[in-house]
Amino acid sequence: MILTPTGRGAPFRKPTAPGVFPGHWGGRRPRPTMPSPLLLAAALLSSWAQLPAEASSWWSLAMNPVQRPEMFIIGAQPVCSQLPGLSPGQRKLCQLYQEHMAYIGEGAKTGIKECQYQFRQRRWNCSTVDNASVFGRVMQIGSRETAFTYAVSAAGVVNAISRACREGELSTCGCSRSARPKDLPRDWLWGGCGDNVEYGYRFAKEFVDAREREKNFAKGSEEQGRVLMNLQNNEAGRRAVYRMADVACKCHGVSGSCSLKTCWLQLAEFRKVGDQLKEKYDSAAAMRITRRGKLELVNSRFNQPTPEDLVYVDPSPDYCLRNETTGSLGTQGRLCNKTSEGMDGCELMCCGRGYDQFKSVQVERCHCKFHWCCYVKCKKCTEIVDQYVCK
Repeated sequence: MILTPTGRGAPFRKPTAPGVFPGHWGGRRPRPTMPSPLLLAAALLSSWAQLPAEASSWWSLAMNPVQRPEMFIIGAQPVCSQLPGLSPGQRKLCQLYQEHMAYIGEGAKTGIKECQYQFRQRRWNCSTVDNASVFGRVMQIGSRETAFTYAVSAAGVVNAISRACREGELSTCGCSRSARPKDLPRDWLWGGCGDNVEYGYRFAKEFVDAREREKNFAKGSEEQGRVLMNLQNNEAGRRAVYRMADVACKCHGVSGSCSLKTCWLQLAEFRKVGDQLKEKYDSAAAMRITRRGKLELVNSRFNQPTPEDLVYVDPSPDYCLRNETTGSLGTQGRLCNKTSEGMDGCELMCCGRGYDQFKSVQVERCHCKFHWCCYVKCKKCTEIVDQYVCK
């Protein structure tokens, strides 16, 4: 495959798989800025004051923007003690890597937005219900939807941390230090500032998995099965970002001659990551916990899931009716497509309850013309359209 002068697409085989990078977090040993004794003591005392797991999650960092550490003044309350939803292990990481927390929040927000995009035409549309649990009680069910949510949010953290490294926002990492791909043409330079996906993968693994790894449930219990499910889906999300990172190149030369090319490692667009995880959601494997504390397939005729696949342990609710116990919001009042036979169609979306029709005024840009030089001028057109909502 030939790499185009401005883009991506060249074959790129990474030297190792996730989890076997040399050294610590991508080969570069972090040099955390140690907090002051007062800050460390306050954070340690607060680390055990946790909300119940089902009531709060690190996802809440997406709903409550995290201030940069340099914005805190002497005597202010330590940042880690203010953040809801962190487990004890996550709080300890927060104390050592405070500057990372804002980007973990950005990664969580990216994951939530992608979840809402991918499920926008489904009965369950990844709605956020509050600032603490974010998705509410529905995450207590180990369903396909929960599997996707864990995966895409973990992927969001890898994405955000990797970019922050490249942009020089974190003191413990910089540009990617990946080895030059063996199949890169010899006259192309390798050394542009790439996204540090190695560090992003490692840090996301430490932080996101901390909540699950510190739980201690009886071997073979349903609770242990849910922990293993969460860990599997977290890993699948991280690997999706890692595997899809590719080579990008830029041309240099007089008048665009492209006599020289500089290349670097670049993350894929997150929409492509979301698309791949959505495919994994569609083929997710139903699992159950064994007495030996391992997940096994419910149906042994299917292929054993790989670390890149999503798994679930509970059947999904139908999400048709509002149910406070399961956390389902129902589909009453949701817009539907009268002519579609898919999940967004009124028949399926409304679960056979029927739908109401109403007229809506839409304003759009129209009759656009290009004017020399150099702008586009459009008119505004109004149109009355029929819309349908579920009863």
